[in-house]
Amino acid sequence: MIYERCATHHIPYRKCGKLVVARDEQRPYIENLHTKSANLVWPPHSPRENLQRSVLPTKLLSGPEARELEPDLSPDIVAALWCPETGILDSHSFMESLEKDIIDSEAGDLVYSTEVVRIDRHNPDSLGVGWVVQTVTGNASEADAMLARTVVNASGLSSTLVLNSILPASERIPMYYARGSYASYYGAGIKNISHLIYPCPELGSGGEHAFHSLGTHLTLDLQGKVRFGPDIEWVEPPSEHDCDDADFWTRHLIPDESRLAEMHEAVTRYLSGVKLEGMQPDYCGMRPKLVPPHAGFQDFVFRVDYSTGQRIAMTPGGSGAMISLLGIESPGLTSSLAIAEHIVEDLLKAGEN
Repeated sequence: MIYERCATHHIPYRKCGKLVVARDEQRPYIENLHTKSANLVWPPHSPRENLQRSVLPTKLLSGPEARELEPDLSPDIVAALWCPETGILDSHSFMESLEKDIIDSEAGDLVYSTEVVRIDRHNPDSLGVGWVVQTVTGNASEADAMLARTVVNASGLSSTLVLNSILPASERIPMYYARGSYASYYGAGIKNISHLIYPCPELGSGGEHAFHSLGTHLTLDLQGKVRFGPDIEWVEPPSEHDCDDADFWTRHLIPDESRLAEMHEAVTRYLSGVKLEGMQPDYCGMRPKLVPPHAGFQDFVFRVDYSTGQRIAMTPGGSGAMISLLGIESPGLTSSLAIAEHIVEDLLKAGEN
């Protein structure tokens, strides 16, 4: 889906492939990923021609086979999972193409610099069911209000704040924040690197999916620049008595050198020739976490609430639905078209039946 859009909308991209590399004790992790990928099925509304091919083709490689693709891999890398369909794209061009689609459409509008300040359930009347959404644009002194039949809450780090505003205190969902830092790299140990390289995450004692990060991996951009990241650093949110600053996390997006040594240690577990002096702080991001440290793993949650107060559709067409996208971490951007399809085809249209 994403590659098709890149091709038809002239968005720069490159299908470079990805290696998930493993030490001996990590073999079960990539073997499990390989099994999962083989068992994936296409959604029922997928094009017919897709059904003739694998959803996510992968291949298990030995250490020597992995080193044929990336010779600089550390000697203790004994296996890898090859993902040939993984790629990179120009994210800004991709977003601009979506923006243009909305601007050029007959029914779509974009409103910039606008904050949602309140959402209330609309009592059913002659206008139907839905949500009263109040917004403030720029430095306006008064809010605007609109009646929305359906609300898609895709507000990223504020998604739980929006959802919690309609929930009773006992049902509100906590959000945890994890900063991820990236370091650019120029130096030895990455000669002719041409694929993304991911380490295996650290698992729990029983091999369970107990990690909270996919590890500090090697990324490439379309110009061939190498970056390592993201690492993970938990950030304390504002106290309950000082929660008005929904954008508090922006203060934590200034990269610095404090994370470089730890990142270098993580990277040299799979690329032993990388030198600390070649790493420089590049940029930071913030990840929306649904569970706290050491509490397992959860992401990509799609929650549906209705303005009637029910958790199931009570009106034709799913009117009155608020669909909240929670914990949408990477790869939220490149899966955004599939997310939109899931919302429309699987959630909203499901409410019609």
